[in-house]
Amino acid sequence: MSRRSLMDEALASAPTNPKIPPAGEDTSGVPATKNTFTNRRLEGFGEAARMVKRPTIRLKPSECSIWSGNARDYSLLDEHRLRSLIDSIIAEGGNRIPAVVRRVSEGEHRYELIIGTRRHWAIAWLNANHHPEIELVAIIEDLDDETAFRLADIENREREDISDLERGRNYKAAVEAYYGGVQLRMAERLKISKSQLARYIALTEIPDFIVSAFASPMDMHAKYAEKLLPALKKDGALDVLSVAAEEIASEQSFRRSGDEEPIPGVDVVARLLSSLVNEKPARPSKAVIRTDGGQALGRIERNKQTLLTISLEPSELGVDAILETLRPIIEQSRIMRAKRR
Repeated sequence: MSRRSLMDEALASAPTNPKIPPAGEDTSGVPATKNTFTNRRLEGFGEAARMVKRPTIRLKPSECSIWSGNARDYSLLDEHRLRSLIDSIIAEGGNRIPAVVRRVSEGEHRYELIIGTRRHWAIAWLNANHHPEIELVAIIEDLDDETAFRLADIENREREDISDLERGRNYKAAVEAYYGGVQLRMAERLKISKSQLARYIALTEIPDFIVSAFASPMDMHAKYAEKLLPALKKDGALDVLSVAAEEIASEQSFRRSGDEEPIPGVDVVARLLSSLVNEKPARPSKAVIRTDGGQALGRIERNKQTLLTISLEPSELGVDAILETLRPIIEQSRIMRAKRR
């Protein structure tokens, strides 16, 4: 199947003047009794297509605020993450799929962006980087918050660059805000299973010190909650896991500074769980210390007492250059040690 999202297909195939059928009428092309997962999803995408098939307008990103109910964390977007989208917008002279906004009566912005956060960020970046002529193509909808949430979720569900943790936090806030705290009611409205919804929300119960052990929020998969949450409930587990997570987080940082591959999420989970079995958490391997120019300076290891062992290799670098490379490593160790107290 094409990697093009089902949302795009729904928009492309929707009629120009769609008619909303009477309640209870089957629109999926199969008997109404076949209430399969696929049919429920297609009904959801069909609803989105009916809602957003409207004439478009052109806006500057600065005219829009970002709706807080969207799952995507706007602050995590950057040029590297959106490079392919930026290139596509340049090639096409704008965003092919319209964003969705709604009018706001108060505040400094005329519109609030409901879906299209990546497109908004990319065009804002292009406006600031030699392409001021490119505008955001959008449609205006009159949506209440619950409807806006469902519409945004339909699009975001097919995006691979939204982490399970972002989605889980978004679902947790929405179930309280729009569905009276009843997950079953929310699952029915979103046309997803209650168990799937519960897995996402459960992920939000993982403490921040565990999350920090992962190289990126993208590595935090919903399935990890099923292993980590029971482990956290064991006697004394918080202290042991805190030490293990801190060591893994330090190693992740050292690997980044040495331009090495991060520890995969599945290995992070395995090391956290093994810390509860072993007498002490698994010790991280030594990490290479590199200068900003990529030159190997030595290796560094941090033990469970948060002591640093630095091994320097013979180098032609001056003392100032060596100290400049070591300073952020030492500062980070001091910060992490302070957090343990």
